[in-house]
This record gives sequence, structure tokens and C-alpha cells, in this order.
Amino acid sequence: MKLCVIGTGYVGLVGAAIFADWGNDVIGVDIDAKKIEKIKSGEMPIYEPGLAEIVLKNIEDKRLIFTTSLAEGMKDAEIVFICVGTPQSDSGSADLSAVWAVAKEIGENLKDYKVIVTKSTVPVGTNEKVRQIVKENLKTKVEFDVASNPEFLREGCSVEDMKNTDRTVIGSDSKKALDIMKKLYEHLGSPIVEADLRSAEMIKYASNAFLATKISFINEIGQLCEKAAADVSVVAYGMGLDKRIGRHFLNAGIGYGGSCFPKDVAALYRTSTDQAYDFKLLRSVMEVNVLQRTHFVKKVTRKYGRNLSGKTFACLGLAFKGDTDDIRESVSLEVIRTLRGMGATIRAYDPEAMENAKKELGDANIEYAKDMYDAAKGADAIFILTEWKEFAGIDLKKVKSLMNEAVIYDGRNLLSKEDVESAGFNYFAIGKRTNGLEELKDESYMSASALLRNGNGK
Repeated sequence: MKLCVIGTGYVGLVGAAIFADWGNDVIGVDIDAKKIEKIKSGEMPIYEPGLAEIVLKNIEDKRLIFTTSLAEGMKDAEIVFICVGTPQSDSGSADLSAVWAVAKEIGENLKDYKVIVTKSTVPVGTNEKVRQIVKENLKTKVEFDVASNPEFLREGCSVEDMKNTDRTVIGSDSKKALDIMKKLYEHLGSPIVEADLRSAEMIKYASNAFLATKISFINEIGQLCEKAAADVSVVAYGMGLDKRIGRHFLNAGIGYGGSCFPKDVAALYRTSTDQAYDFKLLRSVMEVNVLQRTHFVKKVTRKYGRNLSGKTFACLGLAFKGDTDDIRESVSLEVIRTLRGMGATIRAYDPEAMENAKKELGDANIEYAKDMYDAAKGADAIFILTEWKEFAGIDLKKVKSLMNEAVIYDGRNLLSKEDVESAGFNYFAIGKRTNGLEELKDESYMSASALLRNGNGK
């Protein structure tokens, strides 16, 4: 099939590369000429394992080309994918200005029948407006259909996710469009969900909101586990073995971030208010997510006070999650800003996100280390803020010898409590009673029996 993919971000570039790898002829379109040239030379604008190799292979095989001309990209395409950004606006809703601009340009350049597909994450009703904008900007009378084909890609795993998807959602009110879209995906063997436009749009938001809810739920359980002297990791494992619940997204930590969950949850909540419905659960999910980082920082201030002047903290992890260089809505950066605002000096390291983080954090009271051991030199505490696998393998004996004080704040529960405490560290984790918490002797951390007595009103 002949495809046009508009946008070369996470969704568009991965989509174009994998579509081409499936044997289709794909033209990727982006208005940024410098970005296009870098991609052609093998320099990817994003870090995504395995992506560069697939892009270069398909460029070489002439199945994948890139251009800044939408007219050229659309000319022979059967399907035109809209894969532009939909960031969160100040009101909490999705900013669809890029989608509207692309829809207008598609209308101006449409000369024969095509299926126009929105792959970007968009609120309910967006595709109907896309159809209206395209129709209003046609130069000649021509038929077209619109479809919704939301992506379900995890950054850091998106290449594998697209190759081995759990399901493909296709929404359209046109059988012709549905048949064309099914032809593109039928070889995958995974379920194809046929839906109307609005249901397809809602599936994406509902999926992300549910996953965010699981994260906030386990973080709330973690708060209770700390107070009741239980271990949230063990609790999550026991819960996850129940097939009705599942193990995924039950990792307690300092909260979710990234380009999807924060904006998608906020956008779905905004959709609910637009429909005069108060989605109380989503309000709580967002509130818990913000409070989770606050609870984490409170462990620091209970130990050191709110004036952190003279303290040096090694902060490991700047990306919002491991295996990506994406720092959008990164909780790591928020924690770093808070610590720095209290006077701490930060020594930061991330395997892939250093350059992106420098643009956001600048160089005031922050040094950028060459690796995690360099970051630990002279540090009063280590903060693990992103779940990179290499951090889980940290040499505790080596890092202890480099530090001023043996303290670790593990915001992702990446390390073994037993190993860290046995190595002589004062350890703080999420959702489990550690020697660090015991040392604080804070009355807010009640014993399990006291918690039960209070809960019974005795």
C-alpha cells in the first residue's frame, strides 16, 4: 500500500518506519527541513531502541522517503495519517491547533479519494471536525473518508509494540475506509476492533486513564503500606497474580509523567466537564499523582529540614521513564527543581536525556555527571528518579566509598531493601518501611497496631 505519514515525532516516525518495514511505500512529511535531513542521515530526533536501524534499512530499500511537501507526500497515497502533537493547553484540554492546520492543508491538496486517518490522541468529536475542515478547503469536488486509528505505543518499547500490538482500533462510519484500513493491519493476527469514530477516540483516552488510575491506586496503597509496616512490592506482586487485575502498572513510585498520561487524563476529565459530568475518580487520580512527589520530598525535609543549602544530591534519572530521552512532564525534573529551590546542589545523570534536560534545567546549582558514579562523588544522598536498568545494577560498595554520607532515596523501588541496608546505607523507598523511615521516628509513621486501633476508633 502507499501511505503518507504527517509528523515525525514518536508516533509518526515509528509508524512510518514500521509501515515501510511491513512492505508498504511510505512518505513521511514534516515541516522541519533540518529534522528531515537529520533523519535521512540516520540521526533520529528521538531515542527509541532499534528505530534508527529500521529507518535506514527502509530508506536504503526505497520504501521510505521523507519530504517537507505535503502535496508530494499525499499525491499517490491511499491513506494519509495525521500524527502531529496534541499537547495539553492551559485549560487542561488538548491543543488541536496542529491537527486543524494539517486538516486544512490536506483539503487544499486533495485531488482523489483517500482515507484520512487521525493517529494522534484526540478528544471525542475531533475526527468529525477534521472531516468538516477538509471538506471546507477542497479545491475541487472529491470524495474522501475519515478514520480514527489511535496508537497504543509505549516510549522505549514502541517499535516492538507496533510490531506486536495487543489490538488495532479502527473507527469510521465508512465500510470502504474500514476495509482499506483492515488491509493494512490484517497480517498482524491480533484483534481488530471496528468502531464508530467517537468510540475509537474514547478507547484511547479510557485506556490511558485506566492505566494512570492503576498507578495512582498502587501509590495510595504504598502510602498505607509505609504506615502499616507492609511492603507495597509484595502487595503488588500478590495482587498482580490475579488475572482480573494483572501485574502491569502496579509499580509504586513518585508518580507518572510523560507525553501521554498527564495530558490524556486531564483531557478526558475536561471532556467529562464539557459533557456536564463530574468524573470524580479522574480528579483523584490527578491529585494523588501530584501528592506522590510531595510525599517523597517530605522524606528529605524530615531528615535535613527545608533549608538544603550545603547539601549535594546525586540525582539519577532525568527522563520521565527508562529507555527514552523524553523529559516531557518528567517527575524527575520536578523533584530536582524542588530540591534545588530549597538550596541543594544537584549532580545529575541520565543515560540518554542529558541534553534535553540541560535545556530545561539550565546550569544553576546543577552539575551534569558523566555516569552514576561520577554523580555520586561527594554526594550527601543519592536519588533514583528514573527506572533505568543500569541504576538497578549500581555497585553499592563502590558508590558508598564516593559519598559524604551513605543515604539513598529510591523513588522507583529499583533496589533491594535488604541489599541496600546490608551495605550500610540509610535507605528510603516507596511504600515500604525501611531503616531510613525508622530513623526519622516521625509520629506520623504509626505502628500497624496503632493504625488498626485508630481505624476502629479506639
